[in-house]
Amino acid sequence: MLELTICLTPGAEKPMYQQLYDSLTEQIRNGTLKKGDRLPGKRSLAEQLAVAVNTVDAAYQMLAAEGYLEARAKSGFFVLEYPGVLAVESGREREEVHEAPCPAPRFDLSTGSVDTALFPFRTWGRIQKELLYNGSDLLCHGHRQGDRELRRELAAYLRAYRGVVCGPEQIVVGAGVEYLLGLLARLLRGRTAAVENPGYDRPRTILENNGVPCRCVGIDGGGLDPGELEESGADLCYVTPSHHFPTGVTMPAGRRAQLLRWAAAKEGRYILEDDYDAEFRFDMRPLPSLQGMGGEDGRVVYLCTFSKSLAPSIRIACMVLPWELLSEYRQAFGSYSNTVSRFEQQTLRLFLEGGYFTRHLARMRSAYKNRMERLAAALEAAFGRGSIQLSGRHTGLHLLLTLPNGPGEEEMIRSAEQEGVRIKGLSAYYMERKELCQKNSVILGYASLEDGEIEALAGALRRAWTV
Repeated sequence: MLELTICLTPGAEKPMYQQLYDSLTEQIRNGTLKKGDRLPGKRSLAEQLAVAVNTVDAAYQMLAAEGYLEARAKSGFFVLEYPGVLAVESGREREEVHEAPCPAPRFDLSTGSVDTALFPFRTWGRIQKELLYNGSDLLCHGHRQGDRELRRELAAYLRAYRGVVCGPEQIVVGAGVEYLLGLLARLLRGRTAAVENPGYDRPRTILENNGVPCRCVGIDGGGLDPGELEESGADLCYVTPSHHFPTGVTMPAGRRAQLLRWAAAKEGRYILEDDYDAEFRFDMRPLPSLQGMGGEDGRVVYLCTFSKSLAPSIRIACMVLPWELLSEYRQAFGSYSNTVSRFEQQTLRLFLEGGYFTRHLARMRSAYKNRMERLAAALEAAFGRGSIQLSGRHTGLHLLLTLPNGPGEEEMIRSAEQEGVRIKGLSAYYMERKELCQKNSVILGYASLEDGEIEALAGALRRAWTV
């Protein structure tokens, strides 16, 4: 009779049958129990361990179901072959990676934040509550491009406020611009993309990770340089014409027309227009989109997100595809399920339909404009008018600050950090030719600043940057 060495602990967190199962599994894996070994009978082992027969039976049945044991009629349970698992040799010792906690700064001027206090909690929550009570059909699959009702509302909103020319059929809803851009990249493989320099590095990373090589094209006072674009040999062009990040430049109509001519001059060319924060223009109505100039039959893919206008964690974005690209998209990705919860989709649909979104945007514009003006005034008072240059006051949620007689970008960042201010330099957004970067320039993202912090922030920067 096979003798087993098993120790069970009554009253432990794991039930007794689980403890027995774990012990037997370990002995089979380490070779203590070998192929063909016959385990003790259930009653015999139950008496040995002072447990119920059902406890032993439950453990044996689990082991048999998972292929560790074989039950033979009138003979009992026998161990099956377990070959073991070969360890993969990496050729180097494993290094433990410790993520050191990053202390929160006193003032965080990063550009990815929003003022969460401005989120329409009551209205958004009420709509979601009603949908949860009455929207059982939302538990089922919806349209793969996004719920039709939402796409109708998005088309109407984009037409009225962004001048986008499209029908609901051309809209694809997805969980963030990054996800949608990844789909586009796979759809447009075989082409080369031009990206803005300086600019977001993330779009370039997404495009290249999905098989679209990128070339950097310079920015001037009118946005992306059409001459450099032509020389780049690119077939795609990723741009932020309404509010270039991070310089804040708005592309004028003439330059936009040049881009559209570039796209139309050769088959297979497309412009990818990222309209990431155009809702926040403070000096006038937001400028119409580049897509609207080209029309629904143009060569512009329009991308927008609700991350800035609602919240980054509400992963809703959309893209508008030209008709010729839409058919290719449906052929390649038409079987993909939509990545946004239908409850979130329908909440946004009702938020748009009821006029809540336009009122919410008006409230946000007012709050952010007031904050920007207070910040600009506080900085000019702290440093003296003419001692600093502030760009980008007309739109967006960040300012570009230049200190003409500053100690250099690296020193500005370091000394600001010593005063508890997290800040990023302009050169961080140059993917190539950093020598062209405007000296002594940093980016001030003010969206998450509290109004009561502004004067203290200006004072902290004054202490950091005054010799």
